[in-house]
Amino acid sequence: MKTKIKKIISIFILISSVFLFSGCGNNNNSPKYQVDLEIWGLFDDSSIFGEIISDYEKVNPLVGKITYRKMTQDNYKKELINAMAEGNGPDIFLMNNADLYFFKNKIESAPENIFSLSEFSSNFVDVAKDDFVADGRIYGAPLSVDSMQLFYNKDIFNFNGISLPPETWNDFADVSRKLTKIDSKGEIIQAGTAMGTAYNVNRASDILGLLMLQNKVKLPTVQDSQINLNMINVAENGRENSARSAFGFYTQFASISSPFYTWNRDMHYSIDAFAEGRAAMMFNYSWNIDTIKSKNSKLNFAVSQIPQYENSLPVGYANYWGFAVNKNKQIKISPTGGGKDMVVNNDMRVHESWQFIKFLTTKNNGSFNVVHATSGEIKSFPTSIDPAKIYLEKTNKPAARRDLIDVQQANPTIKPFVLGNLIAKSWYQPDTESVDAILLDAIDSINKGDSNIDQALKLANTRIEQLKK
Repeated sequence: MKTKIKKIISIFILISSVFLFSGCGNNNNSPKYQVDLEIWGLFDDSSIFGEIISDYEKVNPLVGKITYRKMTQDNYKKELINAMAEGNGPDIFLMNNADLYFFKNKIESAPENIFSLSEFSSNFVDVAKDDFVADGRIYGAPLSVDSMQLFYNKDIFNFNGISLPPETWNDFADVSRKLTKIDSKGEIIQAGTAMGTAYNVNRASDILGLLMLQNKVKLPTVQDSQINLNMINVAENGRENSARSAFGFYTQFASISSPFYTWNRDMHYSIDAFAEGRAAMMFNYSWNIDTIKSKNSKLNFAVSQIPQYENSLPVGYANYWGFAVNKNKQIKISPTGGGKDMVVNNDMRVHESWQFIKFLTTKNNGSFNVVHATSGEIKSFPTSIDPAKIYLEKTNKPAARRDLIDVQQANPTIKPFVLGNLIAKSWYQPDTESVDAILLDAIDSINKGDSNIDQALKLANTRIEQLKK
């Protein structure tokens, strides 16, 4: 019975949509057009978006066929840039939250009559605005935000009499030291934490980014693209806030002369070491929960929020993706027939691309306003789904929307990540892959003794500045 009612409602929506924008409605002179849209995504199969796309094609008569294409991450950015340079590629694509600097001249911002700044701010957590809004314009919108958190082995904690995960960095270092086991030959049998090196720690540059943000380092933002890794500030409690402190804290765990030595370049990759029970703690994102379970289904582990410095405002670190719109692409037209048909231009394609992104990512309260690209006429159509909610339920990813964070706090697996999203930050990077390589090189040079921390910072600062030229 419910299925039959749902079909009747869908047919009604479709008929109403065509009627209202076809020129048959009262005082409706908006000419007809239809735009086909192609979306490039990562990680998610097309089945995740099937219901959402089907509903939207019924809701918006100005859109023809929407095609979703799952890409592989290895060559994604290169393939995307090459396609865009040829005037092809997708209409809508996934952009990493730190990549706005790289893509800004290749993407189009949201039309103000579709997506306002006030709507964006009220829907999403603060880091989304920091990452995707520039010059008062919206350049991307996320379905999910993921923030780095602390993974810990409950069996190792319990065996060593540690009842709770550490909440401060001082406690974290002490717990790591207590859990570290080194044999008589100096070999690490059990690492307190997977941290301190460059190439065998997953997302090492993100951990370093977190520490720098918590140390109030001058990192680039959308408003100010300058970087200063050499600046030193002293907090009211006397603690030095600097990139030097961040690098020093991170690399001490891989320094054999440090009392906190627990990790080195010969250890297994951090995710593997944690899954094997050879590392008691590591830092990572929600997307690797399933990775760990697939490697060791019997591992007894939990996730808690990231440690903070004492007497400081909490700061987390975000790594996620948002949907953006290709600035220029060869137009594909779906003719609707009739004398009032319009030839679709690039502005209309951009308009409809952003209209879909808004439907996909924001709260709709049971109806969605469709805006005609040329006349600006607005029609409200009923919808029975919340696309973002459907997406998160299918993928079990942490929410970008504030109202869904409240819902997800009931899920103990996701709770640390959604709470972390409320305090998460990131920074404006000229090229994420190049910046990652620069930071890893700096860590490795310190590990090997090729340079001291100040020398590594000076070189890293210069190399990052050169990326902007």
